[in-house]
Amino acid sequence: MQRVLVADDDAGIRSILREFLEDEGYDVDEAVNGAGVLKALGDRDGGHPDLVLMDVVMPDKTGLDVLRDAGRPGEPSRQLPVIIMTAFATSNVAIEAMQLGAYDYITKPFNQDEVLVTIQRFFERKALDEQVQELSTRLGQRDPNEIIIGNSAAMQEVYKTVGRVARSDATVLISGETGTGKELVATVLHRSSSYRGGPLVKVNCAALPETLLESELFGHEKGAFTGAVNLRKGRFEMANKGTIFLDEVGEMSLATQKKLLRVLQEREFERVGGSIPIKVDVRVISATNKILPQEIEASRFREDLFYRLNVIAIYLPPLRDRADDIPLLVEHFLDKHRYAAGAGPARISQGAIRLLMDHEWPGNVRQLENVIERATVLSQGGVITEEHVDLSGADNRRFIDVGQRLRKGANLTELLVDVERQALTEAIAQTEGDCIAAAALLGIDLPDLQARMTNFGM
Repeated sequence: MQRVLVADDDAGIRSILREFLEDEGYDVDEAVNGAGVLKALGDRDGGHPDLVLMDVVMPDKTGLDVLRDAGRPGEPSRQLPVIIMTAFATSNVAIEAMQLGAYDYITKPFNQDEVLVTIQRFFERKALDEQVQELSTRLGQRDPNEIIIGNSAAMQEVYKTVGRVARSDATVLISGETGTGKELVATVLHRSSSYRGGPLVKVNCAALPETLLESELFGHEKGAFTGAVNLRKGRFEMANKGTIFLDEVGEMSLATQKKLLRVLQEREFERVGGSIPIKVDVRVISATNKILPQEIEASRFREDLFYRLNVIAIYLPPLRDRADDIPLLVEHFLDKHRYAAGAGPARISQGAIRLLMDHEWPGNVRQLENVIERATVLSQGGVITEEHVDLSGADNRRFIDVGQRLRKGANLTELLVDVERQALTEAIAQTEGDCIAAAALLGIDLPDLQARMTNFGM
């Protein structure tokens, strides 16, 4: 039988709650002040309550004082089995109670249904702990030094390639959608090249305007252009004897691509405004979320540069193609994003894991990390359940995995219906609800658009 301690200096409140809760099958004790609550919570002989219903205003210690005293040093986010009762439902009281570890709070006067639902929710949450512990045990221990997470077959192929080429000087091109972890792979490749004593220098080619990218890569001489008041070394020069990582290399202009090609061919360059060739010994790792062969066809990327960059190709699969890795990734992010300094990692329920595994993750691993970080905050570092998992937002676009849908038995008609629904939704979103503009965007007339929307219940 679950034991509930009712703590209130009002004997009438204690009597009403005792009678009501005993009728619901709970074993009920009473306390008249904060000292009684602390004594009960500190009972290590099996007599401590499973849950405390505690008033805020009590004679010796307030409910908030009890929460402060009951919290353990070094565990600021430890959730206590306490539901606060207060007639003063101010935001300050509510916020501070939750910060101090209370599970929830209810306001006076309350009705019995509200009390019962809150208590049932607490015990349901508590019952998840064993499931979570079982899940953590099943996942096993992970090397804390690992920065690439996943045991799927697709990731095993990535590990094999990294292992084969890490100690070579071969140029590597990492491709994959945004958020799949291309920079992490570059970091592992550099770390594994232990014989190279130089640094890993990273350049995000998409983050720099074309007028600055060349100077950033190759440096400039004093007076090379307005504002160049000093000589500056470029990233290639900084990376000498080490590795340079060119992220989003597909965003480079054709002019800069030509200069990069020379560096790859001759291992030398001149600073902007200079004429003296500078030799470098540097390994080049690049990454892109674009399909470079298509960019070559569109005359936006040099074919000769592509072959220079693509000596070793590593493809990072999207998260939707390796959903089995999600539990491992979740455990990693729970360990990384603690609710507060000194707090242990939050835990996650089986239901929340299933919800995460069923999502298509257009933002890939980066989006998953953001969702877990937010859920850790919302759960106050306790147990993350479905209610804490927020999958809404602008990045929640839907990808249709044709291969996966076919494997699950979808036919062509079903796939085309899915594509049509998504196209309509996206067109309406992009035109901010302007149906005339949406019809033009889709290349159909307005009555056709309206008929299709009606058909989908839009």
